[in-house]
Amino acid sequence: MIARVIRNEDLVRVPWKNGGGTTAEVAAFPEGSGFDTFGWRISMADVASDGPFSMFPGIDRTLIVVEGSGIELDVEGIAYPLDKASPKLSFSGDDITTGRLLSGPIRDLNVMTRRGQFRHRTRFVESGVGLLSEETCAAFLVPLDGPFDVTLGSTIHSLQVLDTLRLGAMQDLILLSGTGRAILVEIAPEASA
Repeated sequence: MIARVIRNEDLVRVPWKNGGGTTAEVAAFPEGSGFDTFGWRISMADVASDGPFSMFPGIDRTLIVVEGSGIELDVEGIAYPLDKASPKLSFSGDDITTGRLLSGPIRDLNVMTRRGQFRHRTRFVESGVGLLSEETCAAFLVPLDGPFDVTLGSTIHSLQVLDTLRLGAMQDLILLSGTGRAILVEIAPEASA
């Protein structure tokens, strides 16, 4: 698989692990794996109220606010406000974490990798040329502020806000054309795995 578009409107919402909200799985490995068996997982969650986050022992997490005013995460007693200026935080799924909405509901993008098997990196990108790191086994591009066209060879993939383009391992140049920012998630196997 070189590339596949996952439309935001096609995502299926399921209950959180702790039952306190809903999440839509974008992709997971292995495909069809559950909360206790995935090697990596990408999802989008709708958070409408304050409350505790599910514990994911052995999992490294990154949360990115993609819609709404923001949320303050309390991770083991330390507060981290996430908003438009500073929308992402990486933390351990082992840590006791609670969320407090800053002003109304949010939607967030969650990236989770099982420690010892996979690791992940997230970065914001804009129009221009991108290249995946050599170790990347799967990557995901999600437009945040406006539509993006992603050109791979002679194929153009058109994405709307919060659509996802899933990319396999590749060393080709990725041409990005759009307004605003997108988030690029790269997943790589741990060296020891």
